[in-house]
Amino acid sequence: MITVGPDATVRQAVQVLVDSKIGALPVVDRSGAVLGIVSERDLLKSCALGNVTMDTTKVETIMTKDIVIALPEDDIGYVSSVMAQHGIRHMPVMAGPKLDNMISVRDIVNAELADLQVQVRFLNAYISGGMV
Repeated sequence: MITVGPDATVRQAVQVLVDSKIGALPVVDRSGAVLGIVSERDLLKSCALGNVTMDTTKVETIMTKDIVIALPEDDIGYVSSVMAQHGIRHMPVMAGPKLDNMISVRDIVNAELADLQVQVRFLNAYISGGMV
């Protein structure tokens, strides 16, 4: 799990996002407790407001503190619906107090695409009378 600490600078967070090819980072304290999330959107909003100095501004000052989470047992449809309702593209998955994973809109699209491909294959086999 790729995370960042609250004392990391904006430049450090941007570098982790770029190097990891991801769009959001959970912000965790030393014990691993999730304090918030910093996303591309948070970074752009702060830059647009002109209140960011990349080398001195700390992630904790620009992160989203009121995060929406998923649980490991949540199904993809529910998570997709919650993400759409809240206008978010990344959601931490929490197993109790512990960060378990992150899910993104890309993950959801890929899962739904895989499911549709299975359905199409099954339907094609059914229509043609062949084996699945």
